[in-house]
Amino acid sequence: MTGAELRRDAVLVTCAVSAGIHGALAPEHFGEGTGAGVGFVAATAALAAVVVALTLRPASVLALAGAATVLGGLLVAYALATTTGLPLFHPEPESIVALALATKVIEAIGLAAAAVALLERTRRSHPIPLFLTSMIALFSAMVTLAVTTSHTGHTHGHETHHEHHDR
Repeated sequence: MTGAELRRDAVLVTCAVSAGIHGALAPEHFGEGTGAGVGFVAATAALAAVVVALTLRPASVLALAGAATVLGGLLVAYALATTTGLPLFHPEPESIVALALATKVIEAIGLAAAAVALLERTRRSHPIPLFLTSMIALFSAMVTLAVTTSHTGHTHGHETHHEHHDR
């Protein structure tokens, strides 16, 4: 396996992991508001589309560019969500939690791999099988749900509406 193939596989895996995490957290974000929930569903769908595109057309520069765009967009959106908030999606700044930071590190690795692969414009005839990337996304979702609903029963580090008003 060449370095170019490893970079392409890194993009596939990071997109699958991020899709699983965003998909698992979508219902919770709908609880915070429709905009936040829709944003997480859209992120999941965009990441899944990139995984499928890169699996079916591993030599596609367009698919790599799509991956870089989606991953870069998620990183920028998170930066805004934690500093100023995102109008319509998450108007109030979100608190920073370990799971979100870990997800952003994974996405940054995928973005870097996509950028390098785009620069090299490499071709690969045998990508990671779609079944495997689907299993990675499912596993990521299951781990996310296990982590976010652990000991306290609290999810994703967000306080509820009632907790905020009880202060």
